Amino acid sequence: MPVKVILRTDVPKVGKAGDVKQVAPGFARNYLIPRGLATAATEGALAAFKRGESKRAVAVSDELKAAKALAAKVEGTKLSFTSATAAEGKIFGSVGKSDIAKSLKASGFEVDRSKIVLESPLKAVGEFDVELKLHADAVAKIQVSILARA
Repeated sequence: MPVKVILRTDVPKVGKAGDVKQVAPGFARNYLIPRGLATAATEGALAAFKRGESKRAVAVSDELKAAKALAAKVEGTKLSFTSATAAEGKIFGSVGKSDIAKSLKASGFEVDRSKIVLESPLKAVGEFDVELKLHADAVAKIQVSILARA
């Protein structure tokens, strides 16, 4: 029997912040509520949610503007990493989300590593296009180059 929850943040494959969703009781009890991603949709919580709707709309609008501004600045940025390589062009180790986030920070862009879309760490020499999903409506692409250490 599903339970109703109010999502406090965007949850992939579930919904956006502010949505009232029906989810499995275990998912709500063991994942969403303990992590602060949702609250139980009681009558009082729904009423309080309705009262704060205008504040949230302004906050979401501001967040979207900031994300679009950052996306415009970071778009097309090229990052370069150097690594020791094996014979086939594979690198020892890998370049992952945290490495990309640190390099972006060194370049003057504050991007949370959870906003970097990378299916698996990069493990070969070459150039790769990496997507930054800063907001549902603000996406930027950067280029990551991995070079062999001489």
